[in-house]
Amino acid sequence: MTKSSLSRLFVPALVAVASVSAALGAAQGPAAATAVAIDADYGGGNVIVEKIEGDVVQLRPDLRDTNGWWFYFNFRVRGAAGRTLTFRFSGNNPIGVRGPAVSVDGGKSWSWLGAETVKGAAFTYAFGPGAGEVRFSFAIPYLERDLKEFLDRHKGDKHLAVREHCKSKAGRSVERIHAGKLEGEPRFRVLTTSRHHACESMGTYAMEGLLEAVLADSEDGRWFRENVELAAVPFMDKDGVEQGDQGKNRKPRDHNRDYAGTSVHPEVAAMREFAPRWSGGRLAAAFDLHCPWIRGPHNEVIYIVGSRHAKIWEQQQAFAKLLEKLQSGPLAYKAADNLPFGQAWNTGANTGANKSFALWASELEGVRLAASFEIPYANAGGRVVTGDAARQFGRSLAGAIRAYLEGR
Repeated sequence: MTKSSLSRLFVPALVAVASVSAALGAAQGPAAATAVAIDADYGGGNVIVEKIEGDVVQLRPDLRDTNGWWFYFNFRVRGAAGRTLTFRFSGNNPIGVRGPAVSVDGGKSWSWLGAETVKGAAFTYAFGPGAGEVRFSFAIPYLERDLKEFLDRHKGDKHLAVREHCKSKAGRSVERIHAGKLEGEPRFRVLTTSRHHACESMGTYAMEGLLEAVLADSEDGRWFRENVELAAVPFMDKDGVEQGDQGKNRKPRDHNRDYAGTSVHPEVAAMREFAPRWSGGRLAAAFDLHCPWIRGPHNEVIYIVGSRHAKIWEQQQAFAKLLEKLQSGPLAYKAADNLPFGQAWNTGANTGANKSFALWASELEGVRLAASFEIPYANAGGRVVTGDAARQFGRSLAGAIRAYLEGR
């Protein structure tokens, strides 16, 4: 991707600044003419502002190269101290079941605004008298800067190594993290990925929790460091994550439909070369961590997407029982929530002639277990999903992986 094409990605954000400033200026008089600005000109940002009428901002997600509609947005408001604004989305409703996520510290920390602030496809926010920049997002973001904070906390750990998986189309370095037994041959290798769809951030929080468990001064951590090498690619669509793309249903095909024929995405092409070579006959399990749709059945519980292969589905069910038994933390997983192949959206028509990571991984030599997990954005069985809660689910995954590999 060229520098000029990157700059075009932010044109809607710049239009948003001008539109909001001008419209609010007209409504409030000369003193407010440049006071309020809305944009998405930062990592993970996404919005198009369509018009302003008084204190109501009409906007929509920026679909970019998405085939059809998707729901991710992430924008900031500045200069609105002391005001109450309503943000109304045109077209389909992209607001999640707990309202948008909100950050008042430049995206360092996030909380859910709450369903009580939402009416239909709109939410209202009262900016405090000292409010500076306030960000709103469909989901709690996880970006490269979050990964760097995690890596900095474990800098110097001999059981952690960061390697370059590949370069993205825009020239970004795509990280591949190796953790656990890095010296000598391990008994087992485990592969995990997230962000095949750029906006699905909770999967990366869960991955971070899994990595923390491998590195922890605990019984499970010590076992992993003696027996398992884990390879993890947090951002399988690195450009999409940083640019604030939807990622899902990307044209001509998204990253999780790119495992057949000649891959069009460098991250996927690199994975298809790396995993069989790295395996050495020891790759026992592979996990791909996703997020589902906005709300409704199969979208507000954690579940495994059932494999079309009977032997893999049998192993998925065995793993599910272990995870349900051993899990801890605020999020509840139930094996009964898994979605068997052939039910709801999980059919062959979903991928067509293309192939997902989980299907591809399940066909690698020696792999016993391959699974895609769907981790909801905001609500999992009535429990609040946050970054910390998703990390704790990742730690539960580690315990279940150990039990599975030990043959319990």
